[in-house]
Amino acid sequence: MDSRESRRQDTRNLFALSAGHALEWFDWAMFGLLSVYIGNAFFPGDSPASSTLNSLAVFAVGFVARPIGGVVFGLVADRIGRKVVMIGSIGVTALASLIIGVLPTHEVLGVWAGIIVLVCRILQGISTGIEAPLSNAYGLELVPHRPGYVAGFMAVFNNLGNMLAPLTSFATAALLGAAAMGEYGWRVPFILGGLLGFVVLWLRRSLPETLVAPGEGANDVVGASRRTHTEAIQVWRGVRQYWLSVVAAVFIIGAIMAYNYTWLAGLPSLATGAYGEDPTGVFAVSTAMSIVLTVGAFVLSRVLDKWALSAWFVVGRLLAIPMIFLVLVYTGGGIGSLAAVMLGGSLVLVLNLTIFNTVANTLFPQHCRGTAMGIGYGIGVALFGGTASYLFVWLRSMDLGGVFPIYIAVLCAISVVLYLVAKRRNGIFIGS
Repeated sequence: MDSRESRRQDTRNLFALSAGHALEWFDWAMFGLLSVYIGNAFFPGDSPASSTLNSLAVFAVGFVARPIGGVVFGLVADRIGRKVVMIGSIGVTALASLIIGVLPTHEVLGVWAGIIVLVCRILQGISTGIEAPLSNAYGLELVPHRPGYVAGFMAVFNNLGNMLAPLTSFATAALLGAAAMGEYGWRVPFILGGLLGFVVLWLRRSLPETLVAPGEGANDVVGASRRTHTEAIQVWRGVRQYWLSVVAAVFIIGAIMAYNYTWLAGLPSLATGAYGEDPTGVFAVSTAMSIVLTVGAFVLSRVLDKWALSAWFVVGRLLAIPMIFLVLVYTGGGIGSLAAVMLGGSLVLVLNLTIFNTVANTLFPQHCRGTAMGIGYGIGVALFGGTASYLFVWLRSMDLGGVFPIYIAVLCAISVVLYLVAKRRNGIFIGS
């Protein structure tokens, strides 16, 4: 295969992988973005703010489920292959989204409505717990000679999913109006996400497998069992050997996910739930931010391979420390103030979001990458990312908003130190 055809094949493989990545993030972002409506429909409280907090608590529960998906299905991916796990994860996420979109409200089903939504979020958390870390590992293994391009390509679709979420919400709110949006319009994005899952399943069927097991006879049951048992031992030995890299991954991922969900869900929820901003305007700002992130990731995909990803990571993460304090600027002063904070913060967020997953993946060799990254990603997002929007809104309601950016800044600083120590001790691995 010549160089041009090889590059086209790389792009096709990454597209098939990344399309599912986009849908995962579309469905995931939608819940946080529409938490005000979901809270009113399934988790009614004494006030709009309490309903929003109830919904954000369920949003956080989905993050708690991520380590389960990361460990269980990361081990499956390391033992029998990446492809089957990637197909299963997108199927579960799409189905859960579709159920939420058509589910009767608390008024009809009572407490069961909230329980069903909670179960759907747990399933999506388990699914995303392996989708997010393994998709980047899979991409690195498909295109090992261009890690910066892989990081940028995957981030474009990641951000595209995040962009389509507020864009779909904005279009629905603009067409139906605020009253209809609260009554039934919020369901449209969830139903759309569920239906698109069938398209992604078709695309992923053509992905090649990158994890090749030693050849054995199909009927050799004893041999197959022994091989699987041995591979499991090797995987867990690898995780133990690279424990410092796992800890580093927890903070590399957790710190930027806390930053990300503050911008993605915390600020929009604060604007609509606590400050009563026009939801159409909030969706428009969120969409504009997602456009910045998507275009920025595309540009970065063209230049990241010119320098080491480690250098990009350290610079980007250090810049995030002062930038997080922008959240203190927004105190309900209108859409203009919200736009200034969200778009200003996105300029640093774009670099960090583009490379964080790929950087963390390079800390592990292939034989234990799926499991190790599943653990690191799941714990990092559950501890820090999933709780960020709730903590942000809650601290604001308690007049302790100044504590939150200090917390995120400390997480970012720790992530840099741990990455450098793990890189020096264990080295980095790209594709192998």
